[in-house]
Amino acid sequence: MTAASFHVTQDGQGRRHVQLLGQWSLRAPANDFGKLKKSLHPFFVDTFTKWDLLEVEQLDAAGASTLLSGWGNKLDSNVSLKPEHTELFNTLMSLTRPPTRKTELDWLSPFNTLGEGVLHLWQHFTKFIHLLILLLLEIAYLFSRPQDFPWREFSANVYKSGVNALPVTALLGFMIGVVMGYLMSKQLHTFGADVYIVNILGLSIIRELGPVLMAVLIAGRSGSAMTAQIGVMRVTDEIDALTTMGISRILRVVLPKVLGLTFVAPLLVLWTSGWTLAGGAFASNLELGISYHFFFNYLPLAVQPINLTLSLIKGLMFGFVVALVACHFGLRIKPNTESLSNSTTSSVVTAISGVILVNAGFAILTRGIGV
Repeated sequence: MTAASFHVTQDGQGRRHVQLLGQWSLRAPANDFGKLKKSLHPFFVDTFTKWDLLEVEQLDAAGASTLLSGWGNKLDSNVSLKPEHTELFNTLMSLTRPPTRKTELDWLSPFNTLGEGVLHLWQHFTKFIHLLILLLLEIAYLFSRPQDFPWREFSANVYKSGVNALPVTALLGFMIGVVMGYLMSKQLHTFGADVYIVNILGLSIIRELGPVLMAVLIAGRSGSAMTAQIGVMRVTDEIDALTTMGISRILRVVLPKVLGLTFVAPLLVLWTSGWTLAGGAFASNLELGISYHFFFNYLPLAVQPINLTLSLIKGLMFGFVVALVACHFGLRIKPNTESLSNSTTSSVVTAISGVILVNAGFAILTRGIGV
């Protein structure tokens, strides 16, 4: 194969004439288009140079791109081409031509963005309601056929979401209790109200902090894991395989996760609240000298038992919301890694936001109970 080369001549007016020879393609192993472009650079910058490609034996996209980049992505009248070469250059110019931008200010752009955001939220809401209805239908189906209940998947989710979460919830709960007890003891000691630290810690932890802390930890830990697991099943077509085999994906995938986390969430609330109170009692003993015996004996008198009931109800609601949101985003994952990461992040953020909104509404509805 003849390698690419060029021959330079000069006419009577001093204008240079560059004639390209050989095969300007990757099929010629000796071609180095980087060196060729560097050698032709003095002629590229000279606008009066004439180019002759009529003797080129073969031209492919690599050779044409080298020449086109030197010509500034345009063909002038000083270039002589074969008809087939002209078509190749026109195709490359259409691919590399930068998109035209609107110079005028689009006043409707903010409204378009707002409308797209509203439609996106509405689509998520409708899909979420659809998933909730399907879940309720599967639960109603299990009342008539309890033998079809997926006990193995249910117990596995209870273990993953509950038992495996005990160490992290205990550690963080205890540390937050220590911080709260330390800060509050400083303020209460200033006013000589040391004993009221039991009231403040007991009510705030049992009624509010315990359930919310548990929900946030579970959303970041178990919720993200559920979304990622369902997403991987989507990527590997396991969800479609279940549908092909006539197995309900809601019954086998969604329902065990939702019921498992809903069942174990109140128990995690008790566990987290207990360790947070232990941290508060530890800080109170160090800073105020309040004994552990007095702290936990006075706690039932300072905090009405109804607050514990409200805390457990919150745990049920938070567990249900976190699991359902995780499954919703997991089922919407597309078969690519970028969608998997984005949906997992959105799942955690949405679950935490939903927990805070539910907690705010619940606090308003029960503001006159147990306080």
